[in-house]
Amino acid sequence: MTKAEELKQDILNKTKEYYELVHKTKQNETFVEGTSRVNYAGRVFDEKEMCNLVDSSLDFWLTYGDYSKKFEKKLSEYLNVRWSFLVNSGSSANLLAFYTLTSPLLEDRQIKRGDEVITVAAGFPTTVAPIVQYGAVPVFVDMELDYFNIDTNELEKALSSKTKAVMIAHTLGNPFNIEAVKSFCDKHNLWLIEDNCDALGSMYKGRPTGTWGDIGTSSFYPPHHMTMGEGGATYTDNPLLKKIMLSLRDWGRDCWCESGVDNTCGKRFTQQFGSLPKGYDHKYVYSHFGFNLKVSDMQAAVGVAQLEKFPSFVEKRKVNYKKLYDGLKEIESIKLVEAQPESDPSWFGFMITLNDNASCTRNEVVEFLESNNIQTRNLFAGNMLRHPMFDTMKENVDYKVVGDLTNTDKIMNDSFWIGVYPGMSEEAINYMIKKIKEAIN
Repeated sequence: MTKAEELKQDILNKTKEYYELVHKTKQNETFVEGTSRVNYAGRVFDEKEMCNLVDSSLDFWLTYGDYSKKFEKKLSEYLNVRWSFLVNSGSSANLLAFYTLTSPLLEDRQIKRGDEVITVAAGFPTTVAPIVQYGAVPVFVDMELDYFNIDTNELEKALSSKTKAVMIAHTLGNPFNIEAVKSFCDKHNLWLIEDNCDALGSMYKGRPTGTWGDIGTSSFYPPHHMTMGEGGATYTDNPLLKKIMLSLRDWGRDCWCESGVDNTCGKRFTQQFGSLPKGYDHKYVYSHFGFNLKVSDMQAAVGVAQLEKFPSFVEKRKVNYKKLYDGLKEIESIKLVEAQPESDPSWFGFMITLNDNASCTRNEVVEFLESNNIQTRNLFAGNMLRHPMFDTMKENVDYKVVGDLTNTDKIMNDSFWIGVYPGMSEEAINYMIKKIKEAIN
């Protein structure tokens, strides 16, 4: 072993020692009712993530590199898809997924400005933002209140001659009715983007969510099912979409050489592109107006260690969800979410909705819980059409609405959720059950 190798090993050993001394101690702190904070989410990690991170930093490659390639390969294997692509956030994953469908390479299936995309208003804005940012028209349909996902009965009503795609999320890990949505898309030759950011690990009819549509997306922000700090991914089985995604992710370039590699095709200086001079350097030929959405290799290093633990994360989320469900299901004034038929959700959170006859309001309940150190969240934007970002947009011009979004408003007014993340102790779950009963009763 060289001196450098010895020093590196010593650094990694010290990193592990630091984890044991600082972070492991915090993770193993005893839960104290009323004093300990019950967060809706949190990072679950050990010395492996920290050692990978330090190992990558010592290599000092910094940008997309070996850990990134390893993560993409492992994620593809986990999802049983051909290609996965790391990006710097789940929002960027949605941006990349949507803009991929605007490529001229798709010919008559290309989404153009003014074309319509069916989606929902109850969710996180970055599912919809790329549609608006590009200049396409989001068409909003209502939710249903059994599984808290898109009301598939509204799909045909939302269809027009301009409809090109459906872009929706699986709510808090519960799959939407994929069979109905996929059949609708296939019938009308529409693209399907699955925002899988809150549902990584969920299954529908034995197949992972995110892999039924044309493109799936994930987020690796700390509250999500696994983390690398900031980070996200897109995935697909379609070779043409793969080509477009790589171009758009990496500045819009036409060349498919990996970073730091030149002339993979052996024709770098011999080809003709557009009206450029023949033989123009293929490394600097651009076929799309693209972005730079790559992660650092240090982030991917954390993700590699997280992905090894991921199956256990999913199982713990299911266990925590069931404990909460069993503890709260008898309360008559609330409605709980049921798993989509033929699905096995990897729950992101535990949704609670007050019935119309409840004697308290949602805000009264969440204020009580927050005052007792239990963190709560609304279903993100609730009804995003009611937010200031829509003030300058015109209905039936910039966006369309099918029906009156009654259930979406119900979710906005009466729903909230609490966490089920893997780091939660049984004592914390029992405490939440007790305090929710107190708040509602």
